[in-house]
Amino acid sequence: MKLRKGIDKALEFFLILIVAVLVADVLWQVVSRYILKSPSSFTDELARFLLIWVGILGSAYATGKKLHLAIDVIVNKFNEKNRALINNLINIAVSIFALTVMVIGGTNLIYILLKLGNTSAALLVPIGYVYAVIPISGLLIIYYSLFDLIIGMKSNNTKKYLD
Repeated sequence: MKLRKGIDKALEFFLILIVAVLVADVLWQVVSRYILKSPSSFTDELARFLLIWVGILGSAYATGKKLHLAIDVIVNKFNEKNRALINNLINIAVSIFALTVMVIGGTNLIYILLKLGNTSAALLVPIGYVYAVIPISGLLIIYYSLFDLIIGMKSNNTKKYLD
């Protein structure tokens, strides 16, 4: 439980930091373009990369806090035992998806991009580093899903770990 809370806090801090840098970047872009009349060359690219990171890491954070999109109309019609079983199956499916698509697929994508030597135009950052967030987020999603699976997805047990 301490590990989960530590990961939650670190992820919250990192997401807040990314959003703060993103706001500063966009603000500088506006100032340099409209006030200084000399648009900055790197701000557009940096904003794009930060949006990728905040979006994908935000999905892992939402998974950990149970804030992700869920269509639970049918699930709520079941009794508590069957609801717990369905939630366990969902956690297994999410873990398998995150492992195959995000961790394995994301790692392959990074490998290919780094092998090809693709770099961004303005910042000259290897594009593989930009997409490194995919397997990182996938590992976090797997951690959160397996943690919830182990807890058993009992609503009162899960609720106390998320607060």
